[in-house]
Amino acid sequence: MERPRILHLFTPGRQASPFDVNMAADAGYQVITPYTDVGVDGVTALTQDAIFSRGPKGVSRTGIFIGGRDALLAADMLERAKSAMFNPFVVSLMADPSGAYTTAAAMLACVEAAMQRHHGVDLSGQNVLVLGGTGPVGRIVAVLAAQAGASVRVASHSGLEVAQAAAQETGKRFGVALRGVSGTGAEAVRAELAESAVVLACAAAGVQVVSTEDLAFAKRLKVAADVNAVAPEGIAGVGVMDDAKPLAGVEGAVGIGALAVGNVKYQTQHRLLMSMHQGKKAVVLSFPEAFAAARAFLAEQAAQSASEPTA
Repeated sequence: MERPRILHLFTPGRQASPFDVNMAADAGYQVITPYTDVGVDGVTALTQDAIFSRGPKGVSRTGIFIGGRDALLAADMLERAKSAMFNPFVVSLMADPSGAYTTAAAMLACVEAAMQRHHGVDLSGQNVLVLGGTGPVGRIVAVLAAQAGASVRVASHSGLEVAQAAAQETGKRFGVALRGVSGTGAEAVRAELAESAVVLACAAAGVQVVSTEDLAFAKRLKVAADVNAVAPEGIAGVGVMDDAKPLAGVEGAVGIGALAVGNVKYQTQHRLLMSMHQGKKAVVLSFPEAFAAARAFLAEQAAQSASEPTA
């Protein structure tokens, strides 16, 4: 009898995400078991329980997914799980806390594609401002942008000290340079907008971080992206369905809304889970792999659009 596909879902929280359970089931996993209140110190024992109980053949049909809400903690848990394994007892691993890794990857991949399509440039050397940059999506999209060669500023509505602490902690953890700036009040936000080619709004749902009046100061803006799907929009004038739509009031700039990002996020997470489920070799999937998957999906979409006959 063929052994079932099992996904063990580790989370430091009190409950697992139904979203992640649904995604795993849609990718083909037959048994999905959550383990809650799991800290870094508990990962090794759980991982080894998962691998030793199935034998070398069974591990190919076993995966571990790390959730939670803390982007840095999830990265540490992923590393701990990886270090707990050895050949031939190696299973596939994936981390995506609160969907932050796949959301950040999708957001930046959409921005990169819009930059190339509308401005003929990539992210290298661009000034990127991350508003709501101390949350899980904000931290990871900042890291990805820095890895792509951008000059990245992380802003927080809680003030300069909070932003600087988050930038330092996140930059040190992932080996990139991030700068913390204040996002408190219109004056601070407008000063940062004036220097920005790319604005990434990663604040809490229903919080507008850039108003119509603020946009008047964004003279250098090329692309604005927002992951807030709850009214009001995080960036004024960027609708949830906008997919590189011209942004009113800022000449040459385009906006990318939450549902446009969300479609790419969904496809990215699905593809990563499928690669765990169907792959012949064990894989370790974090936000760099998510970014690569998001880029690949958008490239396929672009190629398909280019091949379609025009009316």
